[in-house]
Amino acid sequence: MPSADLHDWNLAPREAIALQTRLAGYVERADRLEPVRRIAGVDIGFEQGGEITRAAVVVLAWPPQASGESEPATLEPATLEIVEQVVHREPTRMPYVPGLLSFREVPAALAAFERLTMTPQLVMVDGQGIAHPRRIGVASHLGLWLDLPTIGVAKSRLCGRHTEPGPERGDWTPLVDGPDDEVIGAVLRSRVKVKPIFVSPGHRVSLATAIDWVTRCLGRTKLPEPTRLADRLASRRGERR
Repeated sequence: MPSADLHDWNLAPREAIALQTRLAGYVERADRLEPVRRIAGVDIGFEQGGEITRAAVVVLAWPPQASGESEPATLEPATLEIVEQVVHREPTRMPYVPGLLSFREVPAALAAFERLTMTPQLVMVDGQGIAHPRRIGVASHLGLWLDLPTIGVAKSRLCGRHTEPGPERGDWTPLVDGPDDEVIGAVLRSRVKVKPIFVSPGHRVSLATAIDWVTRCLGRTKLPEPTRLADRLASRRGERR
């Protein structure tokens, strides 16, 4: 399913950083989406002390069949039907290096996507999109390889500054970075009285659209259903990253 071979993965950290800087210029921050009928969630776990990378991809049908609505504002967890799921394991290619997680994780994710029998129109990734020091986190990097719209949904902040979002579900505040306060994402309250999540465009998606889709896919838990289900599949055994 990956659209093209963009580059070699066997790079030293200095080479990987230079490549990130170049690839960031190809990340599209405006909407370029087809009508969404399937949404994929992606998460990466590790086994055997980090020696094995475990990539999980869960594909969900959209719209939720139970509601019969084309664009519901919020969802119950059971209403998004899993239509396909894949787990791929392979030897971990790169040690943990802050800011270079995509070189550690994306190769296994690409191999998992190759095993899918259907193509999603939107991909949510457990990780950062452009909310990254060089504006190319795992969601953006994966989006470039797949040439698909991607959204980063992270549990913690990698870079940037923000104020605290409001207390209600759906409240959010901008995540900004740099001397010019570039907006690189949103700090979204996905559940009342629960720590917020960090949403950022990955590729071919604007920030407004990223927030909209994540909010639509919220169920009863903190995470949107695509990444929650992928997280559960990736974490079924082995250590978490």
